[in-house]
Amino acid sequence: MPLLSILVASHVAPVSGQCPGDQQSLLLQLKQSLNFSRSFSGNLAGWNSSIDCCNWLGITCDLVGGLVRVVGLNLSNESITGGLDNSIALFSLQHLQVLDLSFNSFNTTIPTAVSNLTNLRHLNLSSAGFYGQIPSAVSQMSSLVSLDLSTLSFLGHFPQNHYSMQTLLLTDTNFSGKLPSSLGNLGNLSRIELSRCNFSGTIPRSLENLAQLNYLDFSSNNLIGPIPSLGLSKSLVHLDLSYNQLAGDIPAQWGSFQKLEYVDLRHNSFNGSIPPSLFSIPTLQKIQLSFNQLKGPAPEFFQTLKVLVLSSNRFNGTVQLNWIQALQNLTTLDLSYNNLTVDASGNNNSTLSSIYPQFGILNLASSNLSQFPELGNQSRLTRLDLSGNNINGVVPRWILETTTIYHLNLSHNNLVDFQVPISLPNLGVLDMHHNKLEGEIPIIQSSFSMIYVDYSNNFFNSSIPVDISNYLPYALFFSLSNNRLSGAIPASICNASYLQVLDLSNNTLTGTIPSCLMENIGTLAVLNLRGNKVHGSIPDTFQASCSLQTLDLSLNQLNGRVPKSLSNCTALEVLDLGNNMIDDVFPCLLKNNSSLRVLILRNNLFHGSTGCPHLPGTWQKLQIVDLAFNNFSGPLTQLYYQDSITVTSKGLEMELVKVLTVFTSVDFSSNNFDGPIPAAVGQLNALYILNFSHNGFTGQIPAVFGNISQLESLDLSDNKLSGEIPQELTELTFLSFVNLSNNNLLGKIPTGRQFLTFDNTSYQGNPGLCGSPLMKSCSDSNTPPPSGRKQGSGQQSLDWEFIIPGIGFGAAAATVMAPLIFSKKATRWCDDHIDRILMVLLPLCGFRYYTSNDWRRVQPEDMTEEYNTDLDDDDEEEEESYDEFGGRYCVYCTKLDMTRKMAIHDPKCSCHHLSRPVSTFSSPFSSTTTL
Repeated sequence: MPLLSILVASHVAPVSGQCPGDQQSLLLQLKQSLNFSRSFSGNLAGWNSSIDCCNWLGITCDLVGGLVRVVGLNLSNESITGGLDNSIALFSLQHLQVLDLSFNSFNTTIPTAVSNLTNLRHLNLSSAGFYGQIPSAVSQMSSLVSLDLSTLSFLGHFPQNHYSMQTLLLTDTNFSGKLPSSLGNLGNLSRIELSRCNFSGTIPRSLENLAQLNYLDFSSNNLIGPIPSLGLSKSLVHLDLSYNQLAGDIPAQWGSFQKLEYVDLRHNSFNGSIPPSLFSIPTLQKIQLSFNQLKGPAPEFFQTLKVLVLSSNRFNGTVQLNWIQALQNLTTLDLSYNNLTVDASGNNNSTLSSIYPQFGILNLASSNLSQFPELGNQSRLTRLDLSGNNINGVVPRWILETTTIYHLNLSHNNLVDFQVPISLPNLGVLDMHHNKLEGEIPIIQSSFSMIYVDYSNNFFNSSIPVDISNYLPYALFFSLSNNRLSGAIPASICNASYLQVLDLSNNTLTGTIPSCLMENIGTLAVLNLRGNKVHGSIPDTFQASCSLQTLDLSLNQLNGRVPKSLSNCTALEVLDLGNNMIDDVFPCLLKNNSSLRVLILRNNLFHGSTGCPHLPGTWQKLQIVDLAFNNFSGPLTQLYYQDSITVTSKGLEMELVKVLTVFTSVDFSSNNFDGPIPAAVGQLNALYILNFSHNGFTGQIPAVFGNISQLESLDLSDNKLSGEIPQELTELTFLSFVNLSNNNLLGKIPTGRQFLTFDNTSYQGNPGLCGSPLMKSCSDSNTPPPSGRKQGSGQQSLDWEFIIPGIGFGAAAATVMAPLIFSKKATRWCDDHIDRILMVLLPLCGFRYYTSNDWRRVQPEDMTEEYNTDLDDDDEEEEESYDEFGGRYCVYCTKLDMTRKMAIHDPKCSCHHLSRPVSTFSSPFSSTTTL
């Protein structure tokens, strides 16, 4: 029941009939002045003069001074639009005690005339479309005991001086600043909700003055520091401080809270152990402490407990699953991602399975389980997560017979088979990736609720069933990547018309690409067919409604040209056609695509110039370009690069591809480029790797390369460069690899700093060079005097002024591609070095990074296991209400192979809210979810 309705029932004793004429007249005037939709109105549409107003919906009457008066007005969710400028009648209802205007679209400021309602006790303006500051007159309404302004913006000053206030609800407002200590003056306050208000600072100690408080919610702010000593009201029932930055130990004084039922401290930085007094509260029903730094053994709780969430902490020791049998009220248990060992060996007795509580959610991910628990007869289980354990064998029958399961995650184990047949009519999410499943792809009879299926990184060696789409009518995500699948891609996959991600990469699929993939699936955002044996040309059937964001067809046997209709895909961010046999010119048709960020064409038969002089404009967001191993020729043409891309590491909206400029390299190796090296490259401060090897570049090495302060690898070998090696290069303190071999360089090799570590292979093939580490010494007669030249200011005709000068670390952007192709030593160095860099940097932003040694291909002898405890973001309880079919599931994890068998994995992007599965033939999705 809505809070306002409860308040009305508690404080107003309604009467019916005998509505005074003046009151009814005012109400009809109010109706006349409001703009509302009669089709969606539940109350207003029924008001008319032929019915006593005390019997109208939304109207409450009561005796005031012996006379019947209108004391309650509920216009909530009446689809009202526009303001209240002509609603004088509303503020003439002097006896109103309850006013509810919530969930409308007034789109105006809060009227100051509301203060005319001097008898008003309960005011609800939440989600009503009001904006602007709270009128100061509201602070003078001394009779107000309940105020709800949730979701209103720009409220200005915090409400004060309401000494009679009992309920204050300000969720989703943007007050910001510190929590006012004046809160402690509201001595009668029993309920306060300040969630998502952007408050900062510490929790004021003045809250100890609120002796009547029973409900406190300060969640999702920026509060810091410890929780003050718990001098709160002993009547406290609900305490929510989640999603803040609180730290320190959890206070130890909980014994006096004998009414406390709900404690939520998740997503903070609390450390230490859980105080014993917290889990000895006899009334405690729900406790959520996930995503902190708590340690020690897992505690035991009172038998009244219903929800226990301790995931993502540092708890250790062994938990015998049998102890759960004492918690018969438990519906949610999450011990995932700790240092715990959950021992299920004592419960593998079918006679004991009925003793366990009826779970709704059971998450034991990364809990060192070595076998499945025996939990038969679960009639309410909707979510089961046993991922990241050491479970062997087959999926037990009890799981496959639990028909209520909606979310099943058994990934990262050693499972080899299902017990078929499988019938899970409510299953919506099935995650079986990284196991040892083999043979044919299991078909799940799951009605129409399945939205996510991941069978990747297994050993399936069959073909894809020709009727696969019959089991995926509403699927958003389907992955069979990194298996041993063969045969053609069935055209029936196009009938899965809600697919947003289709990943069949790294198998041995043959045949051609079904043209219907480009024609029929208007929702498809990610198509990944890389690493197969698909041949033929790319279908030129991309529709105007194309919504592709990632298209990866690399490492196949494709030929022909880049389809012209690909220009219809205006949302395309990633295009990887590398390692095929495509014979075409540079794809200028994509130049006007304002979304394109990654363009990989390496190792094909592309030819001609990289310029597009016939098309105006620039490559607006392009950051990653790989043109290596083609037949491009001519001078380097101008490309424009965005100086930064926002990387979001938390929240619901995530970019599909994250391009970190700390992983920035330039590689135009193995083409036919000529002319001087553009000096503007020296302004790309964030470069780590620069490779122009195996081309026909002439002129001198620009001295401004000494400004690339982060440079670690420089390869200019096999060109026609001349002149001296700039002394400025010795200033590059991070330089670990240099290859200047096979040019026409001359003079003394610079010494100092990193140059003392390079051997003669870095310089061989330059007859004019001398000095260490070469055997050729430099005499006065063969050492040219210092040139004193200033390189890079005007020595070439190319204009690279489009590069933003002075871009600092982490802000520059550049052409990025696989480095150091020719030298085996250089390639190995580059692989190891970038692995080391990215394994440190990318996890800081929520990425998963697979090294060149880890990235597994599909051959049996190369199949190895990988495991990561935080790979599956669905295991986080972030913003989870533990609703039976609620929560979030992230349906796409980018695997961006940079042609070196490496992948950047983002487990947080593109999250979809899961709803109760449907059983009809209508789509359960009202709109297309954007990745």
